[in-house]
Amino acid sequence: MFSAKQLQQILLALFLIPLLYSCGQHQPSAKAVSDQNGHPEWTKDANIYEVNIRQYTPEGTFSAFQKHLPRLESMGVEILWLMPIHPIGKKRRKGKLGSYYSIRNYKAINPDFGTEQDFKQLVDAVHERGMKLIIDWVPNHTAWDHPWVQEHPEFYAKDSTGAITYEADWTDIALLNYDNKELWPKIIDAMGYWVSEADIDGFRVDHAAHEIPMAFWERAIPKVNNLKKGLFWLAEWNDPKLHPLFDASYTWDYFHLATDIAQETESVDAITEYMQTENALYPKSAYRMYFTTNHDENSWKGTDQELYGDNFENFAVMAATIDGIPLIYSGQETGLDQRLEFFKKDTIDWDGYEYETLYHTLLELKKNNSALWNGQYGGGFEVLQTNKPEVYAFRRVKGEDEVVVILNFSDKSTNVQVAGLENKTNYRNVFKPEELVSVYDERIILDAHQYLVLEK
Repeated sequence: MFSAKQLQQILLALFLIPLLYSCGQHQPSAKAVSDQNGHPEWTKDANIYEVNIRQYTPEGTFSAFQKHLPRLESMGVEILWLMPIHPIGKKRRKGKLGSYYSIRNYKAINPDFGTEQDFKQLVDAVHERGMKLIIDWVPNHTAWDHPWVQEHPEFYAKDSTGAITYEADWTDIALLNYDNKELWPKIIDAMGYWVSEADIDGFRVDHAAHEIPMAFWERAIPKVNNLKKGLFWLAEWNDPKLHPLFDASYTWDYFHLATDIAQETESVDAITEYMQTENALYPKSAYRMYFTTNHDENSWKGTDQELYGDNFENFAVMAATIDGIPLIYSGQETGLDQRLEFFKKDTIDWDGYEYETLYHTLLELKKNNSALWNGQYGGGFEVLQTNKPEVYAFRRVKGEDEVVVILNFSDKSTNVQVAGLENKTNYRNVFKPEELVSVYDERIILDAHQYLVLEK
């Protein structure tokens, strides 16, 4: 038997061993080898697009949004994630329209968005185009005027005085208590309702593991999965324990690192250390979701320009190619230069779609090149050495497929040399398909903030 101290040393060594290797081929940990998550087949090369129904169109309805489906399909979007579709609480409401995440009824539709029939028609229209639709699910809390507050106060967390409590400064929500297992079948039934009645394709789960035990998900996910084959589960959380039960989880640490690099408080080399840590903590089978923004970051932290400045395109390219499953937020394809209001109407200004070609090219590349596929289906991540500290380069390889990404984060033109690539290999410039590039032992001139994405 080992002593407690010996066990601690063994566990620490097991954690550090992967960090001693380069990011190389994203070597799986022992856990990853035995844990090959059986994701739905259709997710292996998929991407996600978050839909803010309230702000997407002047009408703010399902029907109005549906008119954008041809454009989104053409852009290459595959999974549409709709922010919460349910009625919003009126009691203790924040702002004029309230927060999407203050749910008054899990089995009803927000009348501002339309009817349940309108929602079902949207789902059908999405499926007709070969796309998928998942809904935002909020199991952590409800609105104060949810029927359970009166009918089942035992479902809620209480403060020291015995009163139902809320979380942090979110005074418009009442916190649920998962210690009471009588709550569990109620939540599971409500989730199943939308699978059975509307034929949705999965869930983005808000606060997936904050106050909610894994034992609940171990019961809930298999039960809901029994209703429809191939459901997709995205957890709004950053914890290895969520896998393999959930298909995908958030890369919050990467997002914060990216914004730090953009603000020049962190070096681009920190990406290498981040990827080493990812490799050590997460199984290869885990889909990790990479993004430059989402509804929270846009509303509370800043616009793409505020967060990334002139390097926005570099970070958009990296999020789509570095690893895992990429996310695009409503309006990013039109240059989202506004912090969308959270509690009131604030329609996206669709003024030019200036990034639509960028996203189309990246999503098409991901679809057609297996090196960029998700989880165990994709290729490894390998850092490539350059002679310029402001330039970051990496490649991903799966079989005969290979993608090389070179990013100049400097505000000056630079003459860069990339090491570690095979001799006599020509690459196609993904954004200029007619252009062949040889990067072995040759210097490449990159303009300020320029990126180069190459396909073998």
